[in-house]
Amino acid sequence: MNDQVKSDWDPRSEEVLRDPRAAYDEMRERCPVAYSEFMQWSLFRHEDMTRVLHDHETFSNAVSHHLTVPNGMDPPEHTAYRCIIERYFTRQRMDAFEPACRAIVADLVQNALARGAVELMADVALPFAVRVQCAFLGWSSTWHGPLARWTQKNYEATLVQDRQALSEIAREFEGFIDDLIDTRLQAGAKPEEDVTAALMNETVWGRPLSNEEIASILRNWTVGEIGSIAAAVGILAHSLAQHVELQQQCRAQPSLLPAAIDEILRIHGPLVANRRVTTRPVEIGGRKIEAGERISLMWIAANRDGRVFADPDRFRLDRDPAQNLLYGAGIHVCPGAPLARMELRVILEELLERTTGIGPVSEQPPTHAVYPASGFATLPLWIR
Repeated sequence: MNDQVKSDWDPRSEEVLRDPRAAYDEMRERCPVAYSEFMQWSLFRHEDMTRVLHDHETFSNAVSHHLTVPNGMDPPEHTAYRCIIERYFTRQRMDAFEPACRAIVADLVQNALARGAVELMADVALPFAVRVQCAFLGWSSTWHGPLARWTQKNYEATLVQDRQALSEIAREFEGFIDDLIDTRLQAGAKPEEDVTAALMNETVWGRPLSNEEIASILRNWTVGEIGSIAAAVGILAHSLAQHVELQQQCRAQPSLLPAAIDEILRIHGPLVANRRVTTRPVEIGGRKIEAGERISLMWIAANRDGRVFADPDRFRLDRDPAQNLLYGAGIHVCPGAPLARMELRVILEELLERTTGIGPVSEQPPTHAVYPASGFATLPLWIR
């Protein structure tokens, strides 16, 4: 990195952490291509991010020191592994898994109704994300606690950029997966039994996937799924609690939920940023960026760009869904988007079907999550 480049902002300043969306909006207009010591280069405009997402040759996904299958790869490696991954998120698989997902939601909502007032993140959002992920992968309920703790440790290490801790956490997860694979091998598990057993029977480049590759796939699904799904559930519940008319509209017309969910999450994104690394010198927004430098794609800012989304804070169901970068774009568009969309639709369907009202607890305001998380750290709501 050129030592002469000065920081344009501090992503960890008190002002940014107090109101991240407002800070990212301000950066998008003041300094859309910004440098900081913490994140190196950050992009805030929709146009610039779209350029990066569709030019994987210049903006590589190979940013991690650890094996990251497939989202930390570029073609041709990415193409081969992506073909395997996509088979686990077909419409047929989502339809087959939906009843199990709905049963988990029903249990959580009934428990919330029995209490009347809940801290939604701890009582509903995180348990939902963990339990659904375990159910999808075919993992037993004994994994719920360890997986939640592992996700929290990963978040904390990412927050302080503790690379040693992140390496240890990755190795810990690989140990989990090694044990799972050994157990399934000893039991003679068949591919049709669950996702983990199926991955053990996949091949790439004419050979079986290694334990390390299976662990990487499952780690990426777990880290990406649990954190973002929990954040999304909190954001959606908060929006419905704050906007009674929208809540009642969705109760009356459940068919609106898929579009409503994507629009709410456009306004307040559950994922802050992803990284790329330049493979050659480039110029973006008048800034010269050398080869080998890291770029952070600020999803929240791009999806609130008024050049693309007129009156971006306003909820509208008539926006062009192709412009929404909620699940990314290009060859690295989120392969798990069908699962995430199904999960979020089901939890809102059940929540609205089984309740008559959801609202904020006035004497207990919510607290915002801190980067690298988005959404809410705590979210007290009443439910009846």
